[in-house]
Amino acid sequence: MSSAVVSTSAAQGRPFAFEVEDEAEVCPQPGGGELFGEGRPPQRVVPGALVSGTFSGAFKDARLASVTPASRLAARAAPEMVGSGIAAMDALTGGLPRGCLTEICGPASSGRTTLLLAALAAATGRGECCVVVDASDALDPQSAADAGVALERLLWVRCGESSPQKGLEQMLRATDLLLESGGFGLIALDFGDLPPQTARHIPLTTWFRFRRAVEHTPTVLLAVEGQSIAGSCSSLLIKLGRQKHRVKEFANPVAPAHAQLLTEVEITAELVQSRLERKPVGSAEITFASRTAWAG
Repeated sequence: MSSAVVSTSAAQGRPFAFEVEDEAEVCPQPGGGELFGEGRPPQRVVPGALVSGTFSGAFKDARLASVTPASRLAARAAPEMVGSGIAAMDALTGGLPRGCLTEICGPASSGRTTLLLAALAAATGRGECCVVVDASDALDPQSAADAGVALERLLWVRCGESSPQKGLEQMLRATDLLLESGGFGLIALDFGDLPPQTARHIPLTTWFRFRRAVEHTPTVLLAVEGQSIAGSCSSLLIKLGRQKHRVKEFANPVAPAHAQLLTEVEITAELVQSRLERKPVGSAEITFASRTAWAG
C-alpha cells in the first residue's frame, strides 16, 4: 500500500491524498467527460506521482495567502471606560465602556433613574452632548437639572405620546438616526416604563445592528429597562434592586400620624454579565445610597 496525490479538473491544483495499491486504475470517464475532459482517456494513478494544475474558485492560493491565521490575530483592544457618576458603580464595573452597549435593568424604584441621571450628569460635565430617547415620556427635566445634568447639552427625544407599540417603533427609528449621525458622548434608551411584553418584541437583529453601529465610536450606548432584552449583544449587564429605604418622621403634632418623608433609598447593583474581559467574571454586588434632594 502506498500514498498518491492526484488532482482533477473539478478542483485543479487542489491535491487529494489517498491510499492506493502499487498500481490502480481510475474508473473510466463518465459519458459527459465531467472529470477528465472530452476525449481524454482514463488515467492511471502512479505511486508517488503528483499531478498539479491551476486552482480556481473561492480557494485560490492568493486568496488563502491573504487570510490571517487565528493564531496571528491580535487581541481586541479594551474599550475606553468613562465614569458613571457613582463611585461605587465605577468600582464594580470600571465605568461605562465607549463603543459598547450597556444594559441597566431592574423593577420600579430600584434606582434606574438615579443611575441614568448620574451618567448624564457625568457626561455633560465632561462637555459631551447626550441624548435620552424616552419611550414613555418619563424624564423630568427639573430632576435632571437637580442631579447636575447640563440641560443645554441634552437632547430629549419624546416617543411616549402615542401607543406603546408606536412609541417603540419611533424609538427604534430615532436610535438608528442618532447612531448614524454620531457626535454624542452618551445615548440613553429609556425603556423603563414600557410594558415588558412590548419591549420583548424588539428583535435580536435590531440590538445587533445597534451594537455594530456604536462599535469603534466614542459613544456610550445605555439601555435602561425593567428586564434584560438585548441578550448577548450587551457588553455590560447590571441588575439593580432596592434593599431598604429611610424616612423622616414629622415631629409636628398637626401632621397626620402616618405622614413620613422619604429621604434615602439604599440600592444594590449586581454585575450579571461582562464581555469586556477575556475571562468571564463572576457575579459581583455592591450597595450605594440615593438621597433625595430635600434631604440635603
